[in-house]
Amino acid sequence: MTDSRERLRRWQRALALAIAVLWLAGCGGKTPDTLVFWTFGSEGEAIAPLLPGFERAHPGIRVEVQQLPLSAAHEKLLTAFAGGTTPDLAQLGNTWLAELVALRALAPLDARIEHSATVRPSDYFASIWSTNVVDGTLYGIPWYVDTRLLFYRRDLLRQAGFDAPPRDWAEWRRQLAALSHPGRKVYGILLPTNEYEQLLSLALQQPDPLLRDGGRRGNFESAGFRRALAFYVDTFRLHQAPAVTNVEAGNPWEEFGRGTYAFYLSGPWNIGEFRRRLPAAEQDDWATAPLPGPDGPGAGLAGGGSLVVFRASRHPREAWALIEYLSQPAVQRRFYELTGDMPPRRSSWDSPVLRDDPQARAFREQLERVKPTPAVPEWERIATMMQQVAARAVAGELTVDQAAAEMDRQADRILAKRRWMLDRAEARR
Repeated sequence: MTDSRERLRRWQRALALAIAVLWLAGCGGKTPDTLVFWTFGSEGEAIAPLLPGFERAHPGIRVEVQQLPLSAAHEKLLTAFAGGTTPDLAQLGNTWLAELVALRALAPLDARIEHSATVRPSDYFASIWSTNVVDGTLYGIPWYVDTRLLFYRRDLLRQAGFDAPPRDWAEWRRQLAALSHPGRKVYGILLPTNEYEQLLSLALQQPDPLLRDGGRRGNFESAGFRRALAFYVDTFRLHQAPAVTNVEAGNPWEEFGRGTYAFYLSGPWNIGEFRRRLPAAEQDDWATAPLPGPDGPGAGLAGGGSLVVFRASRHPREAWALIEYLSQPAVQRRFYELTGDMPPRRSSWDSPVLRDDPQARAFREQLERVKPTPAVPEWERIATMMQQVAARAVAGELTVDQAAAEMDRQADRILAKRRWMLDRAEARR
């Protein structure tokens, strides 16, 4: 009798479970589609407060954010592609885009844009948008922007007799000379010799492209690049910058506050760093300014992060919905408040948080004059090589002309496979 009752109870529990499952399936209890979203760096933590709004608007979608360390991001992406385990969408540095396009890992987005009421290309900074276009096809949507400009000590400039930051290279050189006192270990500017963004920013101000022949060969021996390299190397030769790496430079915020450097060429994240790290009494002593160019206001580096959808995604429509949500100006402004990452849309800058911020204003001006780097998969290797050779010129091992020739030699070697593939493709036509 006891066994019969136990069997009855088990049968009743199984029946109740089956009814519950059927009810959930038929009465709106559908399991949400899960979007896997890879982020790299601090953005993964900051995005969490933004997602409830998206999930409320799209109750059938759940977003799983997987935050990966930036140092392992590139290798992780390539490994995932090779193993067929790419996420639905990801944050991607725009200099990596061409490489993943060459692998056919990313889904084109032109058709999505044509039917989107949210993402309007004309509202984006033009050169930032263009970093997401490879061979005429759109593969990414800018998520945040990054460029380099001048952080400077306006009190030190005033003491040296200057009432404004430099507007061209000649004026910049005069200010650097007046502010440099190497005997006291005081320099006009900090330019870490293991960072390529500073030299690259100067090079992008030139009319000559960094690569030639359709990205097949280096163009570092062009008159424009040699002019940029000469200005860069002369800054060290004249003892207006110390020949140190960013590790040897120590704490740049503390040294900037002490007056060791009057200029610091860096990016938007340092607005928050200087506000946090410098004492209240020194907050009025520093400001930001657009980069001076050879003959007037200069171009800058069009950097930043984009949002991409992978070809292998099982939920491409839902992934695009998330991109549209994160592209809304109101969401971008909130993202800036959480991260300090600057928005790529002009309309997102209408908020007083950005519009009325004196340190952010210079970035808004600079973003109208940024230029993209060459859209070739090998660019990161070439940029790293460029800086390594430039460091040899700074150390006096190479002249400017010798360094430019060496950069072309190494760039041509890096681009050898690209030349072979392009020449073979053209021969088939």
